[in-house]
Amino acid sequence: MFRKSFLVISLLLMDLYVFAQQFPSEIFHDGKVVLTSGDTISGRIKYNLQNDLVEVITGGVVQTYTARKIIKFTIFDKTVDTYRTFYSVPYYREPNYKVPMLFEVLYEGQLSLLARESLVQENVPSYNYYYRGNYNITQTRIEYQYFFLDNKGNFRRFTTKKNDLLDIMARRGPQIKQYIKKNHLKTDKKGDLVRITAYYNSLMGG
Repeated sequence: MFRKSFLVISLLLMDLYVFAQQFPSEIFHDGKVVLTSGDTISGRIKYNLQNDLVEVITGGVVQTYTARKIIKFTIFDKTVDTYRTFYSVPYYREPNYKVPMLFEVLYEGQLSLLARESLVQENVPSYNYYYRGNYNITQTRIEYQYFFLDNKGNFRRFTTKKNDLLDIMARRGPQIKQYIKKNHLKTDKKGDLVRITAYYNSLMGG
């Protein structure tokens, strides 16, 4: 009886955690924004990459800036306890139609790794020990899209596939392939992708 009660309480707490969890794009962070006008504004910053907007609270006033008015912004993200920097970069959303979009810089070098994030909901199968039945829990998670930018300004979206990465890093393909295998890295994991990009840049001398 105690075991069943404990499991039911655990499931309820897990559900509460899912609904109460806050993501970085949903809260304000300390930081600063550099505008195309040359002004730098410090305050509390909230970003929205899906709409390419940034809200800044200064002196109790909320100001909203589009990617067209921003050069970059930096925040201290307490959810991961680190500084994060985003740039406004012209990107082809459609053929022959380039618009400024906000990208996070994960690694900067001769070949830079950038990312955009979005929140997605998914149904995760679970089991209720009390009623002895299966049910689905709706969870929200961060999904990343990755991009590479070289020092000549060439922009390329990365599919997270290993062969795609080896094509992007073809100048050091054999070394990259060996490095991935030796360190058991996954090309669809953000931390591993940063490591691979850093290694590639070290091979390229930058």
